[in-house]
Amino acid sequence: MSTLALQHYLAVGGIMFVIGLIGFITRRNLIVMFLCTELMFQAVAINLIAFSRFVGNLAGQTFVIFLLVIAAAEASLALGLVVLLFRQKNTLDADAWRELKG
Repeated sequence: MSTLALQHYLAVGGIMFVIGLIGFITRRNLIVMFLCTELMFQAVAINLIAFSRFVGNLAGQTFVIFLLVIAAAEASLALGLVVLLFRQKNTLDADAWRELKG
């Protein structure tokens, strides 16, 4: 992998991360916020794989496998929580959940 190719992968990963961050900050829908978080996870995975390939070891690629497993577990928990919250207030607006009473 040449230096120019590494820069392309890092640029794509950086752009994806920024899009996910802007979407997470500006949107108030819980599902959109969740999808933006997943987009940021995938951007980090692209950067880890690019660095791993550039350096020539498999540590980054192994770490991405663990990252994807954690993201899958987080997805199942987050979607379950979103369904539970939607059943209680019939809205997915994050502002409706600012003050949770236990």
